[in-house]
Amino acid sequence: MSKRWLSVVGIGEDGLEGLSPIARRIVETAEVLAGGERHLALVPEGPADRLAWTAPFADNLDRLAAFRGRKVCVLASGDPMWFGVGATLARRFGAEEMEIVPHPGAFSLAAARLGWALHETCCLSIHGRAFETVLRHLHPGARLLLLAEDGASAARLAVRLADLGLGETEIQVFEHLGGPLERRLASPAGSWIEPRTADLATIALRLPERWSGRPPLACVPGLPDDAFHHDGQLTKREIRAATLAALAPWPGAHLWDVGAGCGSIAIEWCRAGGTATAIEKDADRCAMIGGNALALGVPHLDLRQGSAPDVLAGIATRPDALFVGGGLSAPGVLDACWAALPSGGRMVANAVTAESEALLLAWQARNGGSLTRLSIARLESTGRFHSWHPAMPVTQYSGCKP
Repeated sequence: MSKRWLSVVGIGEDGLEGLSPIARRIVETAEVLAGGERHLALVPEGPADRLAWTAPFADNLDRLAAFRGRKVCVLASGDPMWFGVGATLARRFGAEEMEIVPHPGAFSLAAARLGWALHETCCLSIHGRAFETVLRHLHPGARLLLLAEDGASAARLAVRLADLGLGETEIQVFEHLGGPLERRLASPAGSWIEPRTADLATIALRLPERWSGRPPLACVPGLPDDAFHHDGQLTKREIRAATLAALAPWPGAHLWDVGAGCGSIAIEWCRAGGTATAIEKDADRCAMIGGNALALGVPHLDLRQGSAPDVLAGIATRPDALFVGGGLSAPGVLDACWAALPSGGRMVANAVTAESEALLLAWQARNGGSLTRLSIARLESTGRFHSWHPAMPVTQYSGCKP
């Protein structure tokens, strides 16, 4: 018996007629057809058993596994590996058990209609995902393609863009791409009037080259301090940039930000492409962290209220890197953080008091790593004149676990 019992076939709004000969043969010879009600309706009734998805989707994986050994075909939208069910099934069953046949998806079709190069376009899904993810990708001249959550998505985006001073952004909505009901709607965000579009829609955004609203936020660490709502517990811009450089984020890496304050380190780590858990004991600051994460386009930030080291044991995702910004002097914090790191993991800690600095000096003597004194001064007015006002110096520890 072939190990490849599970086929995943991308299908468009044009149904069987739009499939390649290979894909059509897989669909027509399947013993079991699985998919959403909309996908199954695109294929005429035949001898195959039918399995319609139910909610929650995770329950369908066991239902599907029960058919192992039979010829099973899952119908999916467009390219099953691009925000599609194919990636979920591959994680469960493995590529060796599957045959995946992609179809031109919504991104490819929309780019073709617009004449946009896909490799120069940011493609995202807000279907089943936080709407605020889009905010991180707004910059002058940006082109975005979005899979809509529902028919209200375009109107919601238009309002948010207008509130940001980006009402000149071009919005185009493609309904039912590739099918007989295909339709395009277009308008600047500031004059968008459609309260609802079709639920099955792809949204194209083209940001203006010059912004009349808020200045764009940089993609590199060191956002302005006023980009964060805070109560003074904030790693200042210059120190934050140096701290992120020491942490060395990379896409997909996970950070623990211990004593997160307003969450600035964790948020900028996420904006660099990683994921993060922010740990903060104060409830009001936790609320600020949540608000900052939404406003700065990283709604996936994991937020834990509690004190280190006690709360650390309950975090399932282990860190690739770890920052200690608050609570450094609490007994056992450095030891617990170091123990949580894998081999090669990096820990960075900042101290501003003499007592915390003494802890880092002793830690570095025992465990190696480097210590750096960071000091900045800003020019401010003094009466009729100006003078340099130094900020409190910061002692920074950085070390990799052997």
